[in-house]
Amino acid sequence: MADSSGLLLAISMAERKRDEVIRALAQSQQNVQAAMGQLDQLCSYAGDTDHRWVSTGSVGLSVELIKHHYQFSGRLQQAISMQEDVIANLQRHVEGVKQQLQLAESRLSGLNSVLKKRRAEAQRIAQRRDQAQMDEMAAQLFARTRAQQTQGEAR
Repeated sequence: MADSSGLLLAISMAERKRDEVIRALAQSQQNVQAAMGQLDQLCSYAGDTDHRWVSTGSVGLSVELIKHHYQFSGRLQQAISMQEDVIANLQRHVEGVKQQLQLAESRLSGLNSVLKKRRAEAQRIAQRRDQAQMDEMAAQLFARTRAQQTQGEAR
């Protein structure tokens, strides 16, 4: 198994890489959740603002105040739209990291498969060697026993 040390090192590195990708995926998913929380806050604030505007009524308000409200509402909608774009980008990033994770797990699985095959082959070779030694010992024992029998008959 001395020739497997390089393979064991490659497996260790692949495990570290996979673990890094898992951490990156978790962080990316947290970023999406945080961005969604911010979007919820923006939407809630916009809803509350509209609700207050409707409940107070626009009767008797100056044109300037009405204009200001519509500008503010427009900016809130712009912020909401931008936040939705941020979330979409973050979700694309999450999907990219998931693909990296699949590749890392596939590589690790392949390396583990090669190691398993090498170990099975080494075990098979060791069993053959052990069987050959047992056969040789049995043959020598048989030869000695036969020689002793032959010497016993010759006396």
